Amino acid sequence: MVNVRIFVTYKQSVFDPQGETITEAVHALGHKEVKNVKVGKFFDVEIDQTVKKVEESVKEISEQLLVNFNLETYRYEVMEEA
Repeated sequence: MVNVRIFVTYKQSVFDPQGETITEAVHALGHKEVKNVKVGKFFDVEIDQTVKKVEESVKEISEQLLVNFNLETYRYEVMEEA
């Protein structure tokens, strides 16, 4: 078993309204040192395959289901292998 965390975030060129709202709220709390907040999501996926197959599975799952390539990008980390 391999545990993988897939991170999905907006592309740099895409406006992040939720991140902007959080940034403004953080400033309202008095934390002017915070310049920007980016919002994203992550998925923890447990895969029963070899590491090479894991890369193929993550790519297919991400690109066909999890990511809207017009707005988002992704990266992943292998968390642990059992």
